[in-house]
Amino acid sequence: MIRVILSFLLLFFYSVTKAQIANDSIQRLDEVVLSDVKLKRYASGFKLKVLNDSLLKKNNSSFTDILRFNSNLYFKENGYGMVSSPSFRGTNASQTAVIWNGININSQLTGQTDFNTINTTNFKSIVIRSGGGSVQYGSGAVGGSIHLNNTLSFTSHFDNTATLSYGSYDTKNVSYLSSFGNEKLSLNIGLNYIDSENDYKYLNTDERNDNGAFTNGSINANLGYILSEKNVLKLYHQSFIGEREFSGTASTRSLAKYEDQNFRTMLEWSHLGKKANSKLKVAHLQEHFKYFGNQNTDNYTFGKVNTYLINYTADIDLIKHLKFKPIVSYNYYQGSGSSFDDPNRKEFSTTALLLYTPSPKWYYGFNLRQDVNSSFDSPLLFSFDVAYNVSDAYKLKLNGSKNYRVPTFNDLYWQQGGNLDLVPETSYQVDLGQELTYKNAKFNLNAFYIKTTSLIQWQPNGSDWSPDNVDKTQNYGIEASLDITKRVNAHQFSLQSNYAYTVSEDLETNKQLIYVPYHKANINLAYAYKRISVFVQHLYTGEVYITPDNLSGPFDSVDAYQLTNFGCNYQLLKTKSQQIDVSLKVNNLFNTAYENVAFRPMPDRNFNFQIQYKF
Repeated sequence: MIRVILSFLLLFFYSVTKAQIANDSIQRLDEVVLSDVKLKRYASGFKLKVLNDSLLKKNNSSFTDILRFNSNLYFKENGYGMVSSPSFRGTNASQTAVIWNGININSQLTGQTDFNTINTTNFKSIVIRSGGGSVQYGSGAVGGSIHLNNTLSFTSHFDNTATLSYGSYDTKNVSYLSSFGNEKLSLNIGLNYIDSENDYKYLNTDERNDNGAFTNGSINANLGYILSEKNVLKLYHQSFIGEREFSGTASTRSLAKYEDQNFRTMLEWSHLGKKANSKLKVAHLQEHFKYFGNQNTDNYTFGKVNTYLINYTADIDLIKHLKFKPIVSYNYYQGSGSSFDDPNRKEFSTTALLLYTPSPKWYYGFNLRQDVNSSFDSPLLFSFDVAYNVSDAYKLKLNGSKNYRVPTFNDLYWQQGGNLDLVPETSYQVDLGQELTYKNAKFNLNAFYIKTTSLIQWQPNGSDWSPDNVDKTQNYGIEASLDITKRVNAHQFSLQSNYAYTVSEDLETNKQLIYVPYHKANINLAYAYKRISVFVQHLYTGEVYITPDNLSGPFDSVDAYQLTNFGCNYQLLKTKSQQIDVSLKVNNLFNTAYENVAFRPMPDRNFNFQIQYKF
């Protein structure tokens, strides 16, 4: 009954207010260029960190390394370039949502996104949103969400960027970006190819990473066309095709290989009316993998899921200071695989977002969401957020939410071991933040608490493994960040740093969960003078336990480690229409022997040379 009432209220409010509201020019502009409007407007009380395009285009590292050195996220990486899983505020990878132009792209098989299958070169920005976001972004947005945004600009321009790089372990990377626009049409395309033997030396041993080669290619293509003053049509597409050998451990060789393909296409129609804005999205997502236990044979297992999505939203000013955004969405998931039959799932959701701004100092948000799922009952979700501008330099933020994660196809149907009796995970959380800005410095301090029930965990069941809703966990801690920029004549200095203290414990044992460090910190120092720039990155990751007993032995934990990278850049050419940059980066400058996952050594000191041509 609650679901029916909520659906009715959304449609009723929309029909009543459609004839009453006015629109403003800023809202119109945002609707044209930004696909995920709710990230900008309905997150005043949340912590947001933006990684801009200048960082993404100049950094030749993987997406995992970009986030590892520029955020509080902790990553489990099964050897360099292998499967990479994030931990957000001590939650697991399935509790971190990845949002592509406003839609959730987490795998319906594993519940997570492998960050080594995402190329960042064609994204205008990446936004890290801390705190629960299940009301706005659905299943999996428990600890936080990562937002990948393609921007279409309807200004007259034609820009191109070609990048070539070569590095240690015979690593080759080629990318090309092109962006064109005028007052009616906007088009951008990004092509990327990377190939690496990835046969780095295991420090302090005579072994090498013998089965670690990888190669992949990706395409990002986005098109926007202004049909009329009131209608804009946009098309987004992303393709990734990759092949990886799966590294073994320090003591065990591997012959495994993994092939994966991801295709995402979304058509979006925006209508900018006099009294309301509306937006319709239609999308098709496909994920497909093949796993070869022995790459020298033709035997493999596979999994495949097609996702079909329809999403309708509206932006309405109920009264002068009160904004209302109803969202209606329908998803259909169709799976197949060698370890389960042909499962499918239907999901209908209704969401209501409210934003009240009674004065320039106060922002209040309250949101509700109800899903109707063909596989199980989903809870009614809510979230609230408050922001108060104490002064021009000091802001307070508070948010709280109820969030969830639904079982994946693997959780439910995997043979042997799937559990059809699973229910969604549920979590409650609260976050208090402070933001201080003074001249060229910005400081953020956040404290958070998360309590999760019905956590889905795979456990031994005789000779097999199976999932069950068993654990209750709590996560709490603090996060701090400091950004400082200073320009003195032609000299520019910058400092960016992040620190996180995280407790993530099983409430039955009061033990820290595995692969959650108590302490993680990073710092980035950069200096630029005319055509020369240099930077230093430093990362500290505390000890993590790999068994529930929290023992600190060589077979029970992974030691803390510190890692330093160094880079420099020189502009060979800089005119109004052309620019050529050459750069050199040294990773693991001090040749530190370290592991990110137990018994899987990471690379020794390595180099990368890059040349980039903008025209």
